Amino acid sequence: MPSIIGILALIIIGYTVGSVRIINQGTEALVERLGRYHRKLKPGLNFIVPVLDYIVLRDSVREQILDVDKQAAITKDNVFLDVDAVVYWRILELELTYYAIENVEQGIEELVITTLRSEIGKMEFEKTFSSRDELNRALLSQLDEATEPWGVKVTRVEVQEITPPDEVRRSMQLQQAAELKSRATVLEAQGEQEAAIKRAEATVQSIQMLSGALANRGDTGDILNYLLAQRYVEANEKLGGSENSKIVFMDPKFLSEGLVELIQTDTTTPKSDTPKASDSSGDFPSRQRR
Repeated sequence: MPSIIGILALIIIGYTVGSVRIINQGTEALVERLGRYHRKLKPGLNFIVPVLDYIVLRDSVREQILDVDKQAAITKDNVFLDVDAVVYWRILELELTYYAIENVEQGIEELVITTLRSEIGKMEFEKTFSSRDELNRALLSQLDEATEPWGVKVTRVEVQEITPPDEVRRSMQLQQAAELKSRATVLEAQGEQEAAIKRAEATVQSIQMLSGALANRGDTGDILNYLLAQRYVEANEKLGGSENSKIVFMDPKFLSEGLVELIQTDTTTPKSDTPKASDSSGDFPSRQRR
């Protein structure tokens, strides 16, 4: 009798131990009973019926990464490209993933390649670089819809690199260099134009201030002689500092006399609204009528 009790105790202990299944967090398991799907085991302590129940799959339900190798694609304007992408996905319904498709990762990879080539074929070459976000959204939408029957959720798709042929890459570099040079030339011309306008405005203001200051003075000639002599000396010093420059000496007297006469004529001559007609007997000959 004690032996029978011992045997029964061993059977009960063995049955209990054999029926216990511990599933880790982030993992789920599928149980079949007599060859048919029975239930899904969640993380924690689970019990099954030995001999009748069998765990056919343990898999992670955490987000996974699928890196798709470079694939050849052709744009709308017939430019060949090499494109690769990375896909973030996770299992929502483990039973659908196991029973609906043989190899879910291979299925997702093939979908990515097909969809990527299709979307690239709708774009022109120049738009493939600037429309990368649009391309990612199109891939995500189509992949999410296609993988829904598999119990899979595609959470994110990123196009990593778009590589054109070497000839196209060199042409792009030359085009970009030409655009940068053209933009720099335009900016330089605008800067020179603004600087010339400011210099002209400053010169006009200086002349107006000088003319107003000398209008009522009797020593206008002496002041102008001093200013011209000062500028003359400064100009000669600058020319002398250059190794390849040629220095031409001029008497500032002739410059100052002409400028004094011009200012005196401007300040003493009364202004009139209409210009006077030139006399035919004066210094300027009259125009001959044809």
